[in-house]
Amino acid sequence: MTKNLNWLKRAALFEGTSLIALIFIGLPLKYWLDMPIAVKIIGPVHGGLFLLFILTLFSHHAQNRITTRATAIGTLASFTPFGSFVFKAKCL
Repeated sequence: MTKNLNWLKRAALFEGTSLIALIFIGLPLKYWLDMPIAVKIIGPVHGGLFLLFILTLFSHHAQNRITTRATAIGTLASFTPFGSFVFKAKCL
């Protein structure tokens, strides 16, 4: 059931990294240093990578490469800082 998951692993890594960058770089720059441009740049990048991860996750589920349970865990993990990294390490 875990065949050819390279794209999903990469998508999880990129989505998780972009969320961490948004939370730990973009938001502090916006609120502590009054630089809202950081969130205007990192936010849409994260949004695109988030959508890419979700689409890749559901694509792999539709092709029976991952289980429904793994798909649900991956979806929930994508909303949690470091969740995508844990999902990648534990479920894939």
